[in-house]
Amino acid sequence: MIVPDCILDLVKAALGRKKESRCGHGRCGAEGTVEQGFCPVDRSLGRRCKLCLAVMGPGLVVMLADTDVGSIITAAQSGVQWGYQLLLLQFLLIPVLFVVQDLTVRLGVFTGKGHGELIREAFGSGWAWVSVAGLAIAAVGALLTEFSGVAAVGQLFGVPRWASLALAAAFLLLVVWTGSYRRVERIAIGLGLFELVFFWVAFAAHPTGHDLAAGLLQRPPSSPAFLYFVTANIGAVIMPWMIFYQQSAIADKGLRPEHYRDARWDTAIGAVVTQLVMAAVLVAAAATIGKTNSSVSLNSIEDFAHMLTPVMGVMVGRLLFSLGILGAAMIASVVVSLAAAWGFGEVKGYKHSLEHSPLEAPWFYLVFTFGVVAGAVMVAMVPDLIRLTILVEIMNAFLLPLVLGFLVALAIKKLPRNRRLSGSYRWAVTGVTGLISGLAVYAGLRGM
Repeated sequence: MIVPDCILDLVKAALGRKKESRCGHGRCGAEGTVEQGFCPVDRSLGRRCKLCLAVMGPGLVVMLADTDVGSIITAAQSGVQWGYQLLLLQFLLIPVLFVVQDLTVRLGVFTGKGHGELIREAFGSGWAWVSVAGLAIAAVGALLTEFSGVAAVGQLFGVPRWASLALAAAFLLLVVWTGSYRRVERIAIGLGLFELVFFWVAFAAHPTGHDLAAGLLQRPPSSPAFLYFVTANIGAVIMPWMIFYQQSAIADKGLRPEHYRDARWDTAIGAVVTQLVMAAVLVAAAATIGKTNSSVSLNSIEDFAHMLTPVMGVMVGRLLFSLGILGAAMIASVVVSLAAAWGFGEVKGYKHSLEHSPLEAPWFYLVFTFGVVAGAVMVAMVPDLIRLTILVEIMNAFLLPLVLGFLVALAIKKLPRNRRLSGSYRWAVTGVTGLISGLAVYAGLRGM
């Protein structure tokens, strides 16, 4: 098992083993790393832990954004209609999610380029525009669900739709237009951590161990309705904009080959956390309204908030739920809009980095701004778009063959020879991505 260097150093320190600090920063001939003052060869415990923390970020951000408003509604509706029968799927998707996003880590770290740029180099501008078109479709659907969630939370507390949407859009623009990559990353993580309240929500719902075990061990039905939710949950976990964002974020942050191990752990931790959040939402829904009225349709945020009232009280239930939804919506809005801005920049060729000011990279910031403003305006003009959330996840699932096909092809073709997919691991990754893509499309077609 591969363990982060910082954890190995902690173990060695606990065992009393001396570590040899081979050089101070600047004496090893290595270039500066992601955090000025850290030497990639320096093995001192403090420096290694700081470097490990400095590398982490892109994976955790994209995984917290993965549990967006659409994913939360999908998991909740799954719990209401099917109890715990889709809970096992949430856990089975953890290694699949890690394998997919680990390929983006490899590509970002060992090439230093974004996803769209590599597709353009490997397959030409035509295929690059096809991939970005898929990204744009997924981004539009995602932004509609995120801002619908923001508006719905505002309405729970009597705030007009236009006011909550305007405040959310202004906050997002302020954060990105005035910050570096590192600042945006830290704020995004802070927003995403509000999703952890769903663990308390699941605990407060008091699910029984017997019901959980029965749901996990029960043979899944083969009805079209169940397969429809299988597809929706797959599409809620693996999304096109995640791949574009994480690879571009790694390149923008300046991670290099010596950071690969810690970057993988960043992704692995994020994959576990996001799926545990999905599982918590599903459990909370199954243990409450799923027990009393499994035929109800959670078509709005208000419906979901009411679900928590019997077990947590009106104000506490609304407050905790609103914090989780707002955190999910805001971090996903940042990630989706930045993914689109990076993707179009990589294909079109304009400057695309958060390290550039708006005057230095005007098109990058304009694309980001257009995504945020257009999403907010559309939700303000057309209410109840949150009803489309599960359809958005189905659409994401249908895009998987295109998205994962490009990803695996790039990992075979564009990585350095000693890092390319090869041998048994190549066949394993190809099999896993092919299986999940085929399952998503088949289940979606059967379910529809």
